[in-house]
Amino acid sequence: MGYHATESEVRSWTNSLPVLMQDLVDAGLSAVEAIVEYRLPYSSQRADVVLAGRSPRTGEPTYLVVELKQWTHARGMEDADDLVMIDAYGGRPVLQPIEQVRNYVAYMRDFLRVLEHHPAQLSGVAYLHNGDERQLQVLRLIPESDDARIFFGSQRGAWLEFLGSKFAAASGADVADALLESRTAPSKKLLDEAADEVSRREKFVLLDEQQVALSLVRRAVERSRRANTKTAVIVTGGPGSGKSVIALSLLGELSRQGYAVMHATGSKSFTQTLRQVAGRGNTRVRKLFTYFNSFTGSSPNEIEVLICDEAHRIRSSGASRFTPAARRTGLSQIEELMAVARVPVFLLDEHQVVRPGEIGTVDYIASTAERLGIAVERVDLSGQFRSGGSKGYEEWVLALLGLSDEPPTPWQGDARFEVHFAESAEQLERRIVEKSATGLTARMTAGFCWRWSSPTGSGLVNDVVIGDWQRPWNSKSDRRIGDIPPSDLWASEPGGIGQVGCVYTAQGFEYDWNGVILGPDFVRRGDGWVADRSASRDPSLNRSGDMDFGAYVRNIYKVLLTRGMAGTVITSTDAETREFLKSLLP
Repeated sequence: MGYHATESEVRSWTNSLPVLMQDLVDAGLSAVEAIVEYRLPYSSQRADVVLAGRSPRTGEPTYLVVELKQWTHARGMEDADDLVMIDAYGGRPVLQPIEQVRNYVAYMRDFLRVLEHHPAQLSGVAYLHNGDERQLQVLRLIPESDDARIFFGSQRGAWLEFLGSKFAAASGADVADALLESRTAPSKKLLDEAADEVSRREKFVLLDEQQVALSLVRRAVERSRRANTKTAVIVTGGPGSGKSVIALSLLGELSRQGYAVMHATGSKSFTQTLRQVAGRGNTRVRKLFTYFNSFTGSSPNEIEVLICDEAHRIRSSGASRFTPAARRTGLSQIEELMAVARVPVFLLDEHQVVRPGEIGTVDYIASTAERLGIAVERVDLSGQFRSGGSKGYEEWVLALLGLSDEPPTPWQGDARFEVHFAESAEQLERRIVEKSATGLTARMTAGFCWRWSSPTGSGLVNDVVIGDWQRPWNSKSDRRIGDIPPSDLWASEPGGIGQVGCVYTAQGFEYDWNGVILGPDFVRRGDGWVADRSASRDPSLNRSGDMDFGAYVRNIYKVLLTRGMAGTVITSTDAETREFLKSLLP
């Protein structure tokens, strides 16, 4: 998997896998294939075991997701039937096993082409081989279904009978191969599904900690309405960990239930795109998407839930030079956001603070809440990553940029994600255009090291000049220019392919293939990186100190390097930096 197993993982394999294998042998199913630690498409989340074989009734391929638990005791949570407390996990809430396996089944059906026309071939089961049903009745609060069952060690006879009803004694080798070799359908892109998500019904499948976050917010909302209390929920995670999926799921579910809920960001591009896509044809829905500074001067507890997406972009003050005196509260922006809602929800990635004045961190949000007497719940979405589910690539980028304690290392490869070096901007663009021509989404981005001109009467200006290669930044205009999309829609509309984006138009978005040009503001010299503020044309960064600039520019390139879902192509304007990248990449 690309990293060392934890002690708890090894203990789980040692204690659980032999039990399951012996059960299969005792059920006469030794020819059934067991795929261990099966990783879900576009995710670093793994199912413990997927059994593959053939149906004893029809002879058709059959798959069973088995989630193995060593639990002997579990405690329920008030007002949250889908969560339980497990002492071995430090007493933190975790998802009910039936709900967990049901979500895995739904997720695999959504993404695996081998199941596209035969969804009933896949089902799931939670197997608590150490458990006694009488002591784990709380796990029965979630009803079973054909898709998701639960068995305990005290039910071994029924469990073996269930396995016999699912699988014939025939070999499952070819069936397992079909699953492992299956094509994966494109991920349900956040913006493509937003309209149906918010306006009609939920379409995203939430996994593990994503579902925990949703349930904790739901519980906090119900408690605040019943007992007149306030709770802040902080959800952290890297690129593509599902923060915005959770945000839209919350918005859709809570609004359908009649709660006063709004979605806010600090990004004009992100908010405008959500308004256009999620609120397509529905002006009322568009009003649910707004900005952090929209709540300056609002009344306390004016809404029940405020979903603060991209909360790392929270600023020290919500007021600007354009804010009327009557609306200036003297409060910090975080205090304004916490005041306006009974349940403020903050979704953030601390490595995406890219400009001075952005101060959204976990410690800052939590300490402010505690100072105001507001309870805090935290969820870490450590299991999900945007980059095709490649946790290895996410860690490689952090090491490359000096954002982790690990030194940069050669890319070791990942079957689900590609990383390539390009000798030049021309070569990088060719690769991106080739990918776009196959129907994949693809974009080029660069560090903000060239001026950004306004459109002229003849179109965009070729500001980004690298040798003989010249291309324009994405449009500065809020209006469409022929096939060229307005600035806020560069990342989400097809017409953006011929332009270069920067961090301000790329942050918050994703596309299949990602081309990144490291500019002269960040170059490799010897064994380290040099951040050169004089090479930057970003007016907001040029007001920062030298040490601050180095931190911001690392975060900027971290954002740019983690936009791709399937692959990334990297080059640099600097010869020594290109040689360094070439030593690490194919």
